[in-house]
Amino acid sequence: MLKFCATVLTGLLLAGCAMPARADDAGRLALAPTGKLRAGMNLGNTLFTTKDPATGELRGVSVDIMRELASHLGVPVEFIVYATPGEVADDVPNDVWDVAILAIEQSRAETIAFSPPMTEVEATYAVRKDSPLQTVEQVDASGIRISAQNKAGYELYLTRTLENATLVRPKNFQASIDLFNAQGADAVAGLKPMLLESMHKMPDARLVSGRFMVVNHGLGISRERTAAAEYLRAFVEDMNASGFVARSIERHHVQGLSAVK
Repeated sequence: MLKFCATVLTGLLLAGCAMPARADDAGRLALAPTGKLRAGMNLGNTLFTTKDPATGELRGVSVDIMRELASHLGVPVEFIVYATPGEVADDVPNDVWDVAILAIEQSRAETIAFSPPMTEVEATYAVRKDSPLQTVEQVDASGIRISAQNKAGYELYLTRTLENATLVRPKNFQASIDLFNAQGADAVAGLKPMLLESMHKMPDARLVSGRFMVVNHGLGISRERTAAAEYLRAFVEDMNASGFVARSIERHHVQGLSAVK
């Protein structure tokens, strides 16, 4: 009984008072044509999603958001789990998931329709303690090798904007750290909170001053599903106004991730 009451109270605290009305049949069909909301979940970004090693249960801001969306649609949610954000984005043409939380990025927008941003987080570099590199601007220099997780939002941005440094693209964030530790790269690119959490894995590293971008995340859906994309836009606007995302971030004690107001 106590567990049930706690669950209800948590839901009420997260929901706040201003959320979109429940979807009508047209909205439900547009977003969940199979009768359930298939949510693409990325385990590569622990700011949004974590997995309990003992039970396999997913937790985090993304879980709260997907359950809230499914509740407003009046359908159950099914989590489609991926190891990296690139794998989530690459599966868009295969119609495996209905909606996913991804970094809003120009190249992804060719196949994915994004909602307005829900969150923001800084991206920066880690370098060796004895490196002459002190700022993000200095990292983009000839002869500098930057390790960045393949198809992460910040890697896609760096691919488009770097002018002098060379980008190396390991398959995931841990592999990016491993490459740096093996001295295969001069810097590691990443979301600042994740870099800070990983400093114990890079004992010879420090962060440079500044940021090379602010990463915004939003709800994404196939560009072909225009009616569903319109509902997601309104859903996120109301969710931002209600403070739902901010409360979820606080509930999960996520450091370095901020809700868009």
